This record gives sequence, C-alpha cells and structure tokens, in this order.
Amino acid sequence: MNHQIRISPVRLIGADGEQVGIVPVEEALTAAQERQLDLVEVAPQARPPVVKIMDYGKYRFEQAKAARAAKKKQHVIHLKEVKYRPGISQHDFEFKTRHARQFLEEGNKVKVTMMFRGRQVTHPEFGQEVLNRVFEALEDVGKIEALPKLEGRNMIMVLAPK
Repeated sequence: MNHQIRISPVRLIGADGEQVGIVPVEEALTAAQERQLDLVEVAPQARPPVVKIMDYGKYRFEQAKAARAAKKKQHVIHLKEVKYRPGISQHDFEFKTRHARQFLEEGNKVKVTMMFRGRQVTHPEFGQEVLNRVFEALEDVGKIEALPKLEGRNMIMVLAPK
C-alpha cells in the first residue's frame, strides 16, 4: 500500500476502474495523492504488478461487511443426543423419536445412545432392537452415519440428515 510498493513500473488502474496503463510507481503515487486516495497493490504476482487507486479504509470495511454477511448465512451442524433404555415404553419411545426427527429436519446430526443398567448389558440385543426401531422410524429423514457400537455400558449410533 502507498509507499510500501517497491517495484517500478506498475500497471495502474484508476479509481473508477479504467486501466490507465504501465507507469512508474512515483507517478501512480502522485495520482493517488491528488485524489486523496490510497495506492493499493492488487496483484503482486503479475508482471508488472497491478495497483489500484482506491480508498483503502472503505475497501477494508466492505470486505469485513461481506465476511459478516457470509457468516450470518452459514449453518453450523450440531450433534444432538437422544438417550434410550432397553425397556422403554411405547409413549417414551415415540416422544424421544419425535425429538430426534425434529433435530434431523433442522439439519443437525443425532447421536442415539442406548444406556444399559446393571445386568441389562448382558443382553445387548434388546438395545439393538430399540435402535433398529429408531432407525426405521427416522429412515425417511436420516441415514446412519455410524453403526450401533457397544462402548462400555452404552451403545451408540449416529444419524445424519439426508
């Protein structure tokens, strides 16, 4: 920017976007100072380097504004968790599955955890059956990202939105 540009000559682009041509860097600097603007190097790799006359503060502000707008539009995927038990009642199953469906429709991943207590862990097939019922209920809005896996006293399955 301005006096930090060392290479001469440079290809100059005017404040209104028209190409002025190849000029010495001193001449480009005086042209920018006459208009009370900055001389900014836009393409330093080009030969000769391309510089543009612009209001650098305004340019930085516009870039920051565009970055804020892009950040506002992005959607962050969260991992939501729904916990089940092997002997879950039908109403509780439907209630929790409805929440999992809502999470998937919002675009979030769902971690379905089957928690075993005491001797329930000796029969993981009961938990597997419940997890299969969950997947069948949510098959239209989600897909399995991680198959059910027993980790200690919990069996975990991850569903992702379709």
